[in-house]
Amino acid sequence: MKALVLAGGTGSRLRPFSYSMPKQLIPIANKPVLEHVLDNIRDIGVTEIGIIVGNHATEIADALGDGSHLGVAITYIPQERPAGLAQTVQLARGFLGDDDFVMYLGDNMLPEGIREAAAEFRALQPAAQVLVAQVADPRAFGVAEVDAHGVVERLVEKPPVPRSNLALIGVYFFTPAIHEAVDAIEPSARGELEITDAIQWLVTDGQTVRAQEYAGYWKDTGKVEDVLECNRMLLDAVARSVEGEVDEDSVLIGPVVVEPGARIVNSFVVGPVVIGAGTVLHDSHVGPYTSIGRDCVLTDAHLDRSIALDGSTVSGVRGLRGSLLGRSAAVTGAQLEERHHRLVVGDHTRVEVAA
Repeated sequence: MKALVLAGGTGSRLRPFSYSMPKQLIPIANKPVLEHVLDNIRDIGVTEIGIIVGNHATEIADALGDGSHLGVAITYIPQERPAGLAQTVQLARGFLGDDDFVMYLGDNMLPEGIREAAAEFRALQPAAQVLVAQVADPRAFGVAEVDAHGVVERLVEKPPVPRSNLALIGVYFFTPAIHEAVDAIEPSARGELEITDAIQWLVTDGQTVRAQEYAGYWKDTGKVEDVLECNRMLLDAVARSVEGEVDEDSVLIGPVVVEPGARIVNSFVVGPVVIGAGTVLHDSHVGPYTSIGRDCVLTDAHLDRSIALDGSTVSGVRGLRGSLLGRSAAVTGAQLEERHHRLVVGDHTRVEVAA
């Protein structure tokens, strides 16, 4: 089995970040979303991975390399413009050959992995298998109508009146039968080759398509709120590890990770928190559900339930909550009293918070 990971797209819902970095490299618990994806794929014994890349191909390749440090072998497959998920299967035809494969959207987080789904696909060998989850409003998703035995009867993309609340969540298992299907379908009304149409073609052709309901946590990290929520969920699983320097005037409570080279000076940290290598906290309060990247500097700052990317600085701002700070962003202020601020700051951007 091989894997096809989709990391193209524009990331319009994550602007301003997606102007300067692909959404798939946004860190969750200080690790890029794509690395979480590749971990799940490697965990099911798949190491040959093709990654569909668009405008941010260079950044993704710089971050992941050939995949050897992650225990996988990566082949990059360029996509000039997004034209539907089924089109990516056509683009990857040479890489995929006649192997079964798992297709995985590169901005989806499934921290509990996909082992059970992979085992079911290998055991039953349907033409295709989709992962689904119950959602409150299925109108924004591809929707599966499934019989009592888990067999898909119909798939509809973004139905205005859904007949099911089972949404496709971005992980698909395919046999080579999918290639005939994607070549047979026509572009949808929005001009794209829809993977739901290709899977529906298999159903109509009489081939077996199964759906497995995913019981674990799942999140599409397409919006800032989703990134922060997913960060909170993953931080709940961290264990205390202090490898950096903590002075005697600092207090660390609960599951706090201080990576090598980080320094905590006269500061108060309440976990779960991850503090990246080379970061310095001075006279600051960091508390729970916060990830701070590498080489950041916090001085006279209070930050919680937030993410600060590599190289960011916060000085004199004592009330950042639910914030996302880009790479090398700078937030400054001169507050006498703590107040709550929610900021979304793009890469290399300077923001001054008024008192």
